[in-house]
Amino acid sequence: MAIINSILSTSQTDLLTVPTNKSYAITTILVCNHGSVGSTSFNLHLVKSGDSAGNSNIVVSDLELPIGETFTFDSEKIVLEEGDSISFFAGSTDLSATISYLEV
Repeated sequence: MAIINSILSTSQTDLLTVPTNKSYAITTILVCNHGSVGSTSFNLHLVKSGDSAGNSNIVVSDLELPIGETFTFDSEKIVLEEGDSISFFAGSTDLSATISYLEV
């Protein structure tokens, strides 16, 4: 199992893009508000290779996350193919995200 994590940005953050000749099973996505000012929101997109983040691939829309809270996306397993990606847009830089995945 592997993980990738990053502070999210107010512009598009492509946290994970599947490399050539690989497939990844996403086991968990965590988003944590580590800030000290207030709640902030984020959008999560599962983007097919060749597409861009938009309304057709948004899976979490404007989810408000209070200070100190963590959102967990782990009840659905997602398989991504070569070139597919997971993208975020955040309301501030007070959010960090972690993705856990397995190569399949």
